[in-house]
Amino acid sequence: MDEATATHGRTMDDSIQHARPWNPAASVKKVNTITNSTNIVARDLARLNNYFKKSAISERQSAPVINEVFSYIAETTVGTQTFDLIVDTGSSNTWVGADTKFVAGSTAKSTGDFVSVSYGSGEFSGTEYTDTVSVDGTGVTGQSIGVAKSSSGFSDVDGIIGFGPEDLTEYTVSGVSEVPTFLQNLVSQGVISENILGVSFAPLTGSDDEDTNGELTFGGVDDTKFTGDITYTTRTGDYWGVSVTKFEFGSTSLGTTTASGIVDTGTTLLYIPTATYDKFLTASKGKPDSSSGLVKFTTKPTADFTFVVGGTTYTLTPADYLVPTAQYANWGISGSGFYSIINDGGSEAPNTILGQTFLENFYAVFDTTNNRVGLAVAA
Repeated sequence: MDEATATHGRTMDDSIQHARPWNPAASVKKVNTITNSTNIVARDLARLNNYFKKSAISERQSAPVINEVFSYIAETTVGTQTFDLIVDTGSSNTWVGADTKFVAGSTAKSTGDFVSVSYGSGEFSGTEYTDTVSVDGTGVTGQSIGVAKSSSGFSDVDGIIGFGPEDLTEYTVSGVSEVPTFLQNLVSQGVISENILGVSFAPLTGSDDEDTNGELTFGGVDDTKFTGDITYTTRTGDYWGVSVTKFEFGSTSLGTTTASGIVDTGTTLLYIPTATYDKFLTASKGKPDSSSGLVKFTTKPTADFTFVVGGTTYTLTPADYLVPTAQYANWGISGSGFYSIINDGGSEAPNTILGQTFLENFYAVFDTTNNRVGLAVAA
């Protein structure tokens, strides 16, 4: 959050790895180990690198989520305990025990199976249990959860609740090929009728370092969170993948080659292909800043940054792609200048990650039922 896929596990914050390829509702909370922009870039890139590794209620249910600068964390009840879990559409396992230790209650049952997931910037391993799991009162019974015996990269956060495709759980648990996700169980147990997740994020205001300004909607979308129509595109690859084309900065083309993209709540920044990024630096007169890990501008840019997904153009104004000056302390940025959330995603696919800071301007729909991803302008 900011900011995980499984390599038979995956990393937190911006890049998680799954047994397959891949490069980070209820209240959502920030991961306190990520204290500045340099940390966030390192975490995002570690997660990005993980992408390359393989190994009868019919109405929707909604819950608030908390933005804590770099991540969203859902307060999730497992049995009788409450855990702060990263909301991650880049991985699919749900696990606990990184910070707050899991205590098995009367509803918990150990399967005895080994579970392990690597996220690039972190990992965990332990034992699979089944237990009741709920987010802001919306819950299921018999949910597969990993209980960590060891973990790394997850300080001051308890684990992850995964909202990625079920494929990402493949081979993460011994003895089974895949395990049902939380959303799948909501459908199978009749809590919601469709396997759809609507995600509404929003930027922090002023110098706030936490705000309950987001929402997860299970089983549908919240029409009040976006304007106009939702544009859907068929999901590609193992993640919530989309094809991205026609990057532009103002009137300057940054290339027309189709990029392999992922829409990921677990990644903090917006990442674009290296070739596009290099052209962006030239067009914007920005320079990589080693102290922050971000692109720095001496003069505030005035041009919009745009790209196309599914035939629809998405526009980020300078106010959208620059870190607000009031947030510099929260990002660990000192001194003058202007800093961008647009960063280098590398040359190897996937190399375009639409992360949290992008999603704070657009409503996202992760529709497993119809195998598609939707985006709309945030209200």
